[in-house]
Amino acid sequence: MAVSGRVYLDWNATAPLRARARAAMIAALDVVGNPSSVHGEGRKARALIERARDDVAQLVGCRAGEVVFTSGATEAAGVLTGLGGCGPVFVEPTSHDCLIAHATSQAGQAEAGPGGGVLAMGLANGETGIVSSLPERVEGGYRAGAGRARMLLLDIVQAAGRLPFAFAWSGADFALLSAHKIGGPKGVGALIVREGVQIASLRPGGGQEMGRRSGTENVVGLAGFGAAAAEALRDLDGGVWTAVAALRDRLEARLSQSGAIIVGKTGARLPNTSCILTPGWKGETQVMQMDLAGYAISAGSACSSGKVRTSRVLRAMGYDDIAAASAIRVSIGPTTTQDEIDAFASAWLAHYERFRAKAA
Repeated sequence: MAVSGRVYLDWNATAPLRARARAAMIAALDVVGNPSSVHGEGRKARALIERARDDVAQLVGCRAGEVVFTSGATEAAGVLTGLGGCGPVFVEPTSHDCLIAHATSQAGQAEAGPGGGVLAMGLANGETGIVSSLPERVEGGYRAGAGRARMLLLDIVQAAGRLPFAFAWSGADFALLSAHKIGGPKGVGALIVREGVQIASLRPGGGQEMGRRSGTENVVGLAGFGAAAAEALRDLDGGVWTAVAALRDRLEARLSQSGAIIVGKTGARLPNTSCILTPGWKGETQVMQMDLAGYAISAGSACSSGKVRTSRVLRAMGYDDIAAASAIRVSIGPTTTQDEIDAFASAWLAHYERFRAKAA
């Protein structure tokens, strides 16, 4: 069935701004005070921040005092830089680039020292949607390949608001999340730090965020973050993502008939994510063709300054370069409709048939 206008199918890159987040941000623009000031105007700004802190804490199942606001998950991952005294940083090879960049050794390639180490991993992969199991707990910490880590950092950017999760029972010492993945504004995020864990300041200066990240807080952005977190929690409680998963399955059923490979189809995945392989048909080409047809999809992670590269994640999973280079990601959300899914499937299949005809 035809649809009018463009169709957005790239929610894992960024989710559309929620109406309540937009409204909260507009209202916050009229709050003039600096949240570090003690007068009435300052206290009003501070109240907006603390409300947002409470809303984010409720979404991820932690204490409000464990939430440290940042400019995003990438900045929050900088906590690893200040943990050098804890031993090596083990990072799962399918993790986000912001974790890989902080690794001093890949998981399984080094032994942790007497002080242990830090295991950093994603709970759900943004390219494939595959959900990881929490690491095996062993005496003194977590198993990290051939080594052992004393502490655990979880990247919950893609999982937050889409999967049930509680930091309190995860066993993690740290977690990372971003506002714009749950329908909040871009450029705002959080680091969750388990109560009692000491870290170096992410940014030295005036001592904001309980001394863990200095700089005047982004009051407007945080108001939107908190509103989006509250809405995301309501979506989880209301079963919204069950309907999203049904649309994902409908799309995959149609595309699979053409011989397309669905990565991770038989395992635990995010309810909204399809990673599709068609060896020989480059993902970059598909993204451009679908864009011209009115559909926004991705060839992988959108966190590399617009670069389209062969997926490191898929290569780590054992796919060869030809298969990995063909990957596209379709990621949807609660406002995606069945008509949009059907129209995209028809458009994609038509282009795929033309590709195969030329390749024959």
